[in-house]
Amino acid sequence: MASENLPQGSTRRRLSQTSSSLIFPMAFVLSLLMALVLVSYGPGGSLGCDLSQNHMLVGRKNLRLLGQMRRLSSRFCLQDRKDFTFPQEMVEGSQLQEAQAISVLHEMLQQTFNLFHTERSSAAWDTTLLEQLHTGLHQQLDDLDACLGQVMGEEDSALGRMGPTLAMKRYFQGIHVYLKEKEYSDCAWEIVRLEIMRALSSSTSLQERLRMMDGDLSSP
Repeated sequence: MASENLPQGSTRRRLSQTSSSLIFPMAFVLSLLMALVLVSYGPGGSLGCDLSQNHMLVGRKNLRLLGQMRRLSSRFCLQDRKDFTFPQEMVEGSQLQEAQAISVLHEMLQQTFNLFHTERSSAAWDTTLLEQLHTGLHQQLDDLDACLGQVMGEEDSALGRMGPTLAMKRYFQGIHVYLKEKEYSDCAWEIVRLEIMRALSSSTSLQERLRMMDGDLSSP
């Protein structure tokens, strides 16, 4: 019996030695594969900023929700109209680089989310529609957060937030000042609702351009 066990023990030792000799090469192969994955999805990868068709559909749904949120006719609020100086040319133009365009779009959606995510906003609008709008804006922001991580480094992020993005911040600051001056009246909120709809409608061209940029980066 003992003599029959010797070959088995010898075989197990040989298998153990063979397995241990494969550990380091296998670890190297796995590390190499992980590096290739990171390169493929990184700033220089082929995916770029992948704004899916679903991202665009969510944006259109957000516009519909804003339309459904209307509580009174704007005809009764003509005396409250105001030019908020929306940076139209910057959003619809083609002078922005990809990193800047993503930063501007992200700022617009973030500021819109903040604007409609306050106690005063909750008191002004239908709660169900408002929550759906929050969800849609949050989903779009998640998409753009991934884009920002792909196309912008720390230095690029600081630069991207200096010019066009700063102009977008100032635009929304003007809206907040207006609401405060009007004491958050129903007419003031109606004017702001229409303004945000116009701003988000203008941003669709910017989002389409980002998708085309991604298509160019992904093409062989």
